[in-house]
Amino acid sequence: MAMSKNDEFELFRREMTDVTPLTSDDVADIRTAFTPTLAQLERRKAAEQQLADDVNFLSTEYVELVDPADLLEFRRDGVQHGVYKRLRLGQYTIEASLNLHEHSLRQARVALFEFIQDCHRTGVRSALVIHGMGKHSKPHPALIKSYVNKWLRELEPVMAFHSAQRHHGGSGAVYLMLRKNAEQKLLNRERHQKR
Repeated sequence: MAMSKNDEFELFRREMTDVTPLTSDDVADIRTAFTPTLAQLERRKAAEQQLADDVNFLSTEYVELVDPADLLEFRRDGVQHGVYKRLRLGQYTIEASLNLHEHSLRQARVALFEFIQDCHRTGVRSALVIHGMGKHSKPHPALIKSYVNKWLRELEPVMAFHSAQRHHGGSGAVYLMLRKNAEQKLLNRERHQKR
């Protein structure tokens, strides 16, 4: 037989008759219990400063995984078909290269970002990034390759990329085409104005 609400309340009241409330000395003050210490405040300030100083916007969060043998290809609007074909066939001189073998994901993120920035600043137009196939990488095969595929698309100086020819690393590397920097654009304009 079910108890009514009044019966339940009466039973509860009887059970609680010998219970005494806590005195204020025994109660934690939640207003001060979670106040950060000076050391915690300093660590937070240092972490926020490090984030502010890091201009590298490449994310290590979500990535669409690729297969170790997949060919990577990308080209921005405006890259001519013939130019992209020459890149794909490895017909441009490789002016700089980056090898990401033995890099952790965090190290690869920093190295790739700095490499692209340096190449663009110094006027490199064609480069090679060796990311490896990652057949045995953990926790997923081709993890670095998958992130390189994502990150290169996010970097504004990268106009196009394609998996390399076999003699340059095949599907374990990509050819890059970088846009002209401001100085190169100015020289190009001056050259064309003289004609």
